[in-house]
Amino acid sequence: MADLSISKAWDESRSLFASDGRLFTAIAVALMGVPSMISGLIAPEGLGVQSNQPWYVDLLLFAFMLVALVGQLALVRMALKPSLTVGAAIAHGARRMPVYLGTAMIITVAIIAVAVPVVVIAMLSGVTFDPAAATKMTPAMAVLVLVIVVIAVLIGVRMLMGTPVAAAESAGPVEIIKRSWRLTTGVWWKLLGFLVMILIGAGVVAFAISMVVGSAVTIALGPIEPMSASALVVGLFQGLFNAAFTAVFAVMLARIYVQLSGRDTVEAPTKGI
Repeated sequence: MADLSISKAWDESRSLFASDGRLFTAIAVALMGVPSMISGLIAPEGLGVQSNQPWYVDLLLFAFMLVALVGQLALVRMALKPSLTVGAAIAHGARRMPVYLGTAMIITVAIIAVAVPVVVIAMLSGVTFDPAAATKMTPAMAVLVLVIVVIAVLIGVRMLMGTPVAAAESAGPVEIIKRSWRLTTGVWWKLLGFLVMILIGAGVVAFAISMVVGSAVTIALGPIEPMSASALVVGLFQGLFNAAFTAVFAVMLARIYVQLSGRDTVEAPTKGI
């Protein structure tokens, strides 16, 4: 079982940004920032939230999600050896994205498969699901939600190494899941602490952007509606934030992977562009 130092991973990440920050920024802005900005412009409320939203908008947002997956893999690849150009890293991410998507689908199905029996047992125990009373949280409902959240967190933390494994190794979806599970054995609490810390930080910044920028834009340009100037400005800020957060998170995952796996090189073959 490998030891894990989050501070060491952070120091290595800072060093990478100091030396190759422009390369990471180029990938993050192009594959996360721009799609996020466009998404915010055409659908400020997000994927599938608006019931009257045209089907092709949801399709476009789904395509942007796939582009973001490519970006995550490319960022992780850039943080490993041997060094690549931005174009080659993106090409590598595109080749590995279908495998990574398959992994995400399997994990999602697994979480649902575990949660469904819990929901069934809750319903048999008398818990009711009434949309009209959604704001009322009964003790039984609170326990149910807590159980599902615990299951999701347990699986989610064990799958944190899925992205670097997908980027660094030539494994298929099932093997990626197995590798991530093995790599995170014995360091679950440290990874949970890292995840909570970075999500809290991101949440605070995102909330500040939403409150300050959102309020100022609404006052200056009007309500934030699809294809409006307000949505464009807010989408721009959200896109920049998403790009910055994803870049830091992906590089940190890559450096944590190096510690847990004991390797700093990519197994899957790559081709320059």
